[in-house]
Amino acid sequence: MTRRRVAIYGGSFDPPHLGHVLSVAWALSAAHIDEVWAIPTWKHAFGKAHGAPFDARMAMCELGFAPFRDVRTMDIERELRDVSRTLHTLETIRSRHPDVELRLLIGGDVLQTVDRWYRWNDIVALAPPLVVGREGYPVPEGCPISIPNVSSTDVRAALDGAGDLDGLVPTAVIAYIREHDLYASSE
Repeated sequence: MTRRRVAIYGGSFDPPHLGHVLSVAWALSAAHIDEVWAIPTWKHAFGKAHGAPFDARMAMCELGFAPFRDVRTMDIERELRDVSRTLHTLETIRSRHPDVELRLLIGGDVLQTVDRWYRWNDIVALAPPLVVGREGYPVPEGCPISIPNVSSTDVRAALDGAGDLDGLVPTAVIAYIREHDLYASSE
């Protein structure tokens, strides 16, 4: 029996954007992945502040990844209630789902920061990385494409300055942001 192959895709998703959506599309269509589990961070390990509350980031992930029937958004890091450490999240998932083969979906830009990750080698052993290329970074082995270099930081800046987000953020996510007045400057 073949085990289900699941890509764990963690991130702030603050907000989810085209780069996130295209990464998921690549994983499901070209990387031999059966499902993607998107997991918003509870409290960023590198001390980054979130611009939107956890529940809003969960809702935006659900909206942004809705076109994919094989994507689940999970609130496991809310349950863990600690600084988001990928290893702890993966260990919890492994204990709950011993029947799946785990891969960690990351962008090529992340490879430059793995020296700062908590027990990176243990992460690799538990969920070998599935690296999607990102424009402006070296193309990883096994991924002949590069996702446009869109960042949530740039998206938030555009929102704050009434910038144009067409084509950068899923339309359902933009509607949610506007409906809930997220990322508005506090002037």
